[in-house]
Amino acid sequence: MHPARLLTLLALASSPNLAQAVGYRLPNQDPEGIARGNAFVATADNPSAIFYNPAGITQLEGQNVSVGVYLISTDVSFRSAGGSASTETTPQAVPQIYYTWSPDESPLSFGLGIYAPYGLGIDYGRFTPFPTAAQDADLKYVSVNPVMAWEIAPCLSVAAGLTLNPSEVSLERRIGLIPGDEFQFDGNGYATGYNLGLLWQPLEEWSFGLNYRSATEINYKGRSITAPVPPFGGGTPTQASLKFPAYIVGGVSYRPNDDWNFEFNLDWTDWDSVDDAVFLGTFGGSQVFPFRYKSSFMYEFGITRQLGNGYFASIGYIFSENSVPDQTFSPLNPDSDLHLGSIGFGHRGECFGWAAGYHFAYNGGRTVNGNYNPTVDGEYETFNHALNLSVRYSF
Repeated sequence: MHPARLLTLLALASSPNLAQAVGYRLPNQDPEGIARGNAFVATADNPSAIFYNPAGITQLEGQNVSVGVYLISTDVSFRSAGGSASTETTPQAVPQIYYTWSPDESPLSFGLGIYAPYGLGIDYGRFTPFPTAAQDADLKYVSVNPVMAWEIAPCLSVAAGLTLNPSEVSLERRIGLIPGDEFQFDGNGYATGYNLGLLWQPLEEWSFGLNYRSATEINYKGRSITAPVPPFGGGTPTQASLKFPAYIVGGVSYRPNDDWNFEFNLDWTDWDSVDDAVFLGTFGGSQVFPFRYKSSFMYEFGITRQLGNGYFASIGYIFSENSVPDQTFSPLNPDSDLHLGSIGFGHRGECFGWAAGYHFAYNGGRTVNGNYNPTVDGEYETFNHALNLSVRYSF
């Protein structure tokens, strides 16, 4: 089996059910970035630049490999007059792999990243107050991302990459009041897209970055079962399309001296482009999962302090705008206005390096009213914890 295909399958197999702010995006892809509140697009000076800003890989010499794991514990609680529910909080893990190569005396740099930029799903258990809206869902989306960057001048680099995106989805929900009367679907699909980057440092103290990721749309094909009708033949062939929106991140970094780096990023996602997901069976019948999200921003701020001998420490803050209106809110994606605080530290040596980044996410409580499914109306409180660890080897 080809190594890239093997790594893709491993990433799909280990991608967890994740729920995160800004719809179903997962913007946390490296501990150094996370520790800075993901304000990294104008710095982008490690192999995870493949994700944060691929133009940044021109700053790296020789070959570099970074391997990391993102661990998240999702804690969401629900309260209403109809009952209460809470999510399973066992930590889940998803890997990140980055490789870069900058040939000697060449203005070109190359990279390959494998990571999960999207994911969706929460486990509330089998008995919830809102079974006809949500019971269980698992969306896995992996990007295999080769990139090439060009250092046009010592102060200016541009980059472009291709994203190869296999995905799997499974979900189920009650379709009536009888226990076992459920709709279940399992399917997979694939799409290609691209990402672009720009890094400009007109002055030693100031750097500007831009990162763009194209939209993709995946047509999932699989089989569905509508119970308690016996699933003769293993279910009905079914398909559905889901849009993964474009987003753009711009940022500015200010470095008054070699010890300090202050950065602010503005991150916008085109959620307005996401419509409802309609699951159509070959022999008729359909199930609709409404989205109708609205475009939103993340405001990201980070500070890094060099401590000497290769050690560094960072802190960060993110305010993430809600992207899900009350009408189509789903307990499986309990988005809201969210505050995220982060901290991290690490070491960069001549050959080896490591980093650790922690963040929490808190929404202060969100009240949902007027949902298309009244059982969803109520109070949702989120308090997530996440840890990202990575090791790096340069040669």
